[in-house]
Amino acid sequence: MNSPLDTDLALLTLQEEQLQFDSFSPDTAWQLGTRLKVAVEARGKAAAIDIQLKGHPLFFYAMPGTTPDNVDWIRRKRNVVQRFHRSSYAMRLELRKKQTNLLDQSGLVLRDHATAGGGFPIVLRGTGCIGTIVISGLPMRDDHNIIVEVLATWLNRPISELALGPAEDMDN
Repeated sequence: MNSPLDTDLALLTLQEEQLQFDSFSPDTAWQLGTRLKVAVEARGKAAAIDIQLKGHPLFFYAMPGTTPDNVDWIRRKRNVVQRFHRSSYAMRLELRKKQTNLLDQSGLVLRDHATAGGGFPIVLRGTGCIGTIVISGLPMRDDHNIIVEVLATWLNRPISELALGPAEDMDN
């Protein structure tokens, strides 16, 4: 039987395989960013949202109730996604499974990199990672899940097959 960690890692890999784009434009970023904002507001929460394509900012919104710390968390999560072309939450759980950290594995310092949920790669099918979607403001698993929910809807993928279940102490 798989551990909860292995189950989540398999699901995170499936998310990254299924939530890929055939095309992505600045208009796509704007529409996704707006949908993410609405999804966060529907939960009665506040978050900062950032979408970049090849390092070029296309969407940014800091909701009332966020702080400059959220913007720094976005930068650090984005750096992880850009480096590994994986979601920042997948990297967190991979490192946990290996019982290591970014500094020991890759020489990356925490002041510039965060393996916390909320960073997701924009993958163009047949091309690879071309950008990032990052949220900061909710608990890390929720930051990750809200991106997955919006992307699954946008890409017409069944969220029931992609959603992470309740955390089993994965966020410590």
